[in-house]
Formats: sequence, C-alpha cells, structure tokens
Amino acid sequence: MILKEKDKLLVGKFLKEIPAFRNLSDKRVEQIINDFTICTFHAGETVFYQTDKSTDMYIILAGKVKVSLLSEEGDEFVLTELNQGDFFGEISLIDGNPRSASVIAEEDSTFAVLERTRFLDAIKEDPEIAIDLLKSLVQRLRNATEREESLAFLAVHQRLVKLFIKLIKDEGKKTKNGFYLIKKRTHKEIAERIGASRESISKVIKRLVSGNLITENGELFLLSPDLFKDIDELTD
Repeated sequence: MILKEKDKLLVGKFLKEIPAFRNLSDKRVEQIINDFTICTFHAGETVFYQTDKSTDMYIILAGKVKVSLLSEEGDEFVLTELNQGDFFGEISLIDGNPRSASVIAEEDSTFAVLERTRFLDAIKEDPEIAIDLLKSLVQRLRNATEREESLAFLAVHQRLVKLFIKLIKDEGKKTKNGFYLIKKRTHKEIAERIGASRESISKVIKRLVSGNLITENGELFLLSPDLFKDIDELTD
C-alpha cells in the first residue's frame, strides 16, 4: 500500500529516531520515505516466521509485536517486545539471509516497510547509513548477550525480578507509597519472556503473593519495593 500524507509524516518522525537515518538531511529523509510501503496485521497474526526468506525492514507505526524463537516442538521463547516507533528485520536487511526469529503482532498493528533493494540503493548514496545501522545492531546483540547470561546464571526468582525491573522502566508507574504498577501478564507470557516453565513461574509468583511482594489488582501487578531491595537499577 502506498503511503498517504499522514503516513509519510509518521514515517519521517520515526525514521529520524532510528540511528541509521538520524544524521541524514531532511531532504534525504524525505526521499527515503517515498521508498516505504504500508502493511497491517491483526493481533495474533505472524509478520514473518523464523527462517523465512524475506529481507525487508519494518517500522512500527501503530501497535505492538513480540519477537520469538520457536522450537520444533512448538515451544516459544520471547526475545523481546517492540512498540510504536521501534523497528525490526534489520539483520536480514543487512545480510540477505533468512529470518533469525519470528515476529507476531500482539495488537492490531501498522508497519512501514522498506525493501532490501531500496535500502542498498540508499547505502550507495549514503554509506554512513550502514555504519550507523551496524552500531544499532551491535547494541541489540549486547543486550541479547546480557539476557543469555541471566538465563545461564540466575534462578527463576532472579530472572523474574529482572523482568519486572525492565517492565517498570518501560511502562511502570510509581505510587505515592513507593509501590510500582505494571500491566499484568499471564504466567505463560512471563515464562516465555524469561525462559522458564509456566509451572515454575506459578510457584514463584504464589510465594511472592503470599509474602505480600506482589498483589494482582485486576489488569495490573502491584509490586512492593521490598521485592527490589539492594537493587540499584530502580533508585531515583
């Protein structure tokens, strides 16, 4: 689908926030915007599967996706969640190889899509685009390495606390009495995020609830500050 004027404005806004395009002139950004197309996916639909041979890059104009690894048995491990303004697909965009993970829409979502051939044309005119995109890719790889370290060395309780810290930073609100509010997830969703079984998550959360460290309040989790004792990451 060809971009409408309102879509062009939105793509331009988010494109300037992506490191690879941040330093380009407004005129050059406007030229690249015209290379994008629009596509939409409903909640639960797969944007692309792990090992697919597509090589496009996507910018999320509206909605939310999860990036997952799927085993042959159908087990899912969620690598991350991405929201409006985030981008994905840059690995295959760069090397032209099949997808390294699956991406599923968690909400009805709209994307701006840049084909690899268009991206390569842009690099020929502005080589610094590739350098800046590689920097962004390296940062994501560093984040992935830190997560692998957590999975290797931390117990389920510790992994859960680290996930809560990330969610607090991404979406949380702090109450007047020092508690934290985040969106409630199912035990299955949490298990997929931290590489644990649903049963082990249920046991840990049950203990935390009984210890008044977590309160399930409708569609929210209310997290006690005592859950994060001696953790500097949440200090004001």
